[in-house]
Amino acid sequence: MTNTTYHIVKEADPAVILQIYRQAGWWQMDDNPEYLQTVSKIISNSFCFVIARQGDEIIGMGRAISDGVSDAYIQDVTVVGSLRGQGIGKGIIRTLLGFLKEHKLQWIGLISEPGYERFYGNLGFNVMQNYTPFLLGEEK
Repeated sequence: MTNTTYHIVKEADPAVILQIYRQAGWWQMDDNPEYLQTVSKIISNSFCFVIARQGDEIIGMGRAISDGVSDAYIQDVTVVGSLRGQGIGKGIIRTLLGFLKEHKLQWIGLISEPGYERFYGNLGFNVMQNYTPFLLGEEK
């Protein structure tokens, strides 16, 4: 198997990244042409966007949003399904953390899908007891 490399980028093929979002179940499946522009902006406007590659193929991603001064949130960490369980996600997280720590960010958080507590716990994250995540819903 080819070695996996990790790259912090401001540009990547938006069609490939969109496909990775879709494989994770995080993006609509219709073919709206605006999606490619949206994905390009997600990549370029993230404080840190990491892609994992095997050869020329992008096989995973993750990103952090931040003000660059105090707090950062990690999100959208995923690896193509056939390559999960090989430590690639850990490599993405470690690359993100390295970048965030280089920028002296002290508070680094994330919200995970259920079932990943051990994965993130092994990377130094703790469950935030007595806190509840919120998401703005549609107006009623």
